[in-house]
Amino acid sequence: MKPDSSVALKKRVALITGGGRGIGAATARLANKKGWSICINYQSRNDSAEKLVDEINESGGSAISVKADISKEADVISLFNTVDKFGKIQALINNAGVIAPQSPLVDVSADRLHKIFNTNIVGSFLCAREAVKRMSTGRDGHGGSIINVSSAAARLGSPHEFIDYAASKGAIDTMTIGLSKEVAEEGIRVNAVRPGLIETEMHLDAGDINRPQKLKKFIPMKKVGSASDVANAIVWLMSDEASYVTGALIDVAGGR
Repeated sequence: MKPDSSVALKKRVALITGGGRGIGAATARLANKKGWSICINYQSRNDSAEKLVDEINESGGSAISVKADISKEADVISLFNTVDKFGKIQALINNAGVIAPQSPLVDVSADRLHKIFNTNIVGSFLCAREAVKRMSTGRDGHGGSIINVSSAAARLGSPHEFIDYAASKGAIDTMTIGLSKEVAEEGIRVNAVRPGLIETEMHLDAGDINRPQKLKKFIPMKKVGSASDVANAIVWLMSDEASYVTGALIDVAGGR
């Protein structure tokens, strides 16, 4: 769907990478209800992204979808150029991420490492870079908010499962802290949410769709979270209610 540049300056735009399903989709729905216009980025799931765009537009909101592989710099630049035509970006949700089937490190290939690190780390850095260029008050921007979707795995390490994924999220935590200090005087807030066991399709990608139910006994609250639980935290961080919050790592993990 092509953006209408005639209304570009009237919109408060949020870009959600990997926004077609799970936490990204829940965030898009909630942010739309709060008056945000939504750009949903996807890499391969065109059907789910377009279905969500139609849902938002039919509800009276404003949304577009844009295909881009965020691990590729040219794709990221093209993505942000398209967002520029849609409206002035005021929030970036770095949600896109990949995980691989559970495995001990001894069996992990270099190709797997490159795929996970290029998407989860490099992609988030590239998107944050382009967002800062547009939001920074030092570059004629009007400020904004960057929310990185990390993981409780960054604290737990995920031994025998996917320490590569956990390590990639640890890098995102560090980036969140450093970038929040770097751009604080430029009107940009940078925070992260760290989901725990959440019912999403990502567990299927990891090779065990029932993993949350198997592990919920280790959660102090003794229940698994939902994508909406995480979306609530993200949309709050996007809002003016969180105007004095930056550099925060907010756990949405039931106490685990």
